[in-house]
Amino acid sequence: MANSSSISEFLLLALADTRQLQLLHFWLLLGIYLAALLGNGLISTAVACDHRLHTPMYFFLLNLALLDLGCISTTLPKAMANALWHTRAISYAGCAAQVFLFAFLLSAEYTLLTIMSYDRYVAICKPLHYGTLLGNRACATMAAAAWGTGVLTSVLHTANTFSLPLCQGNAVDQFFCEIPQILKLSCSQSYLREVGLIVFTVLVLFGCFVFILFSYVQIFRAVLRMPSEQGRHKAFSTCLPHLAVVSLFLSTVVFADLKPFSMSSPSLDLLVSFLYSVVPPTLNPIIYSMRNKEIRHTLSEVFQYTLFQRQ
Repeated sequence: MANSSSISEFLLLALADTRQLQLLHFWLLLGIYLAALLGNGLISTAVACDHRLHTPMYFFLLNLALLDLGCISTTLPKAMANALWHTRAISYAGCAAQVFLFAFLLSAEYTLLTIMSYDRYVAICKPLHYGTLLGNRACATMAAAAWGTGVLTSVLHTANTFSLPLCQGNAVDQFFCEIPQILKLSCSQSYLREVGLIVFTVLVLFGCFVFILFSYVQIFRAVLRMPSEQGRHKAFSTCLPHLAVVSLFLSTVVFADLKPFSMSSPSLDLLVSFLYSVVPPTLNPIIYSMRNKEIRHTLSEVFQYTLFQRQ
C-alpha cells in the first residue's frame, strides 16, 4: 500500500488506449481550449476597451470571463500535454495546485453568478437606486468578495484533502485532479472530515441558489407588470444570458454531484467532469455575445480599427 508521504506523483486517467486516439483527443481538446480562450478573451477585450461598457453588469461579466479563462486553463493544458506526450503522470505539487485552483475558480464563479443575479434584480426592480446600490466601490467590493470566497473555500478543501493519509495507490480516475477522486485514495474513514466540509459547502451553495431563485421570481414579477411590450422584451433580453449561464453551470455541477453511485463508472465520471469543467467556460462567452448587441458592436469596432491600423 502507498503512503501519502511516499507519493511523489499521481497517475491521471488516460483519455484513450491507442496512440491515434490520444492524438485525436489532443487536437479536439486544443480546439476547445482555443475556442474558450478566444471567446473569453474577446469579451474581456470588449469590456476593457469600450468605456460605454464600463457598467456594473459588464464589470461582473469581465470577472466571469477571467474566471472562465482560469478554470479551463487549470484542467485542459495538462490533459493535452499528457495526451500528446503519451503519459499519465502529474506531480504531487501539480495535483495539489490543480485542486486548489479549480476549487477556487469554481467557488468564485458561483459566488459571482449570485452577485450578477442581484445586479439584474436591482436594475429591473429598483432602477432608481441602481447607481447608489451598485456604485464603483460597491461593485469592486462584491467582486473582491467573490474572489475572496473562492480563495477561502479552496484553501479549506485543499488543505483538508491533502492532509489525509493516502493508502489506496496513486491512480486518479479522472483527467484532472479532483477532490472526490483524491478522497477515493484515502484510508478508510479518514475522509469523513472532508465529506463534512463538502456538505457544509453544498449547504452554502444551496443558499446562493435560493437567493438567485428569489431574485428571478421578483424580476419576472416586475417584468410582467411592465405596461410596454418593448420594455418587457428589453428586460428579458438582459436577464436571459445570465439565466442561461446559471442553468448551464448548475445543471452540470448538480448532475456531477448527485448522480446515483450505481451509475458511477470511469467513462461516465469522465464525461460528467468534462461537462462541468470544460463546457461552461467554452459556452458562456457564446451565450453572452449572441444576444448582446453592445458587445458585438464593440468587437466589430475593434476589428475594424485593427484592420485599419494594418493598412
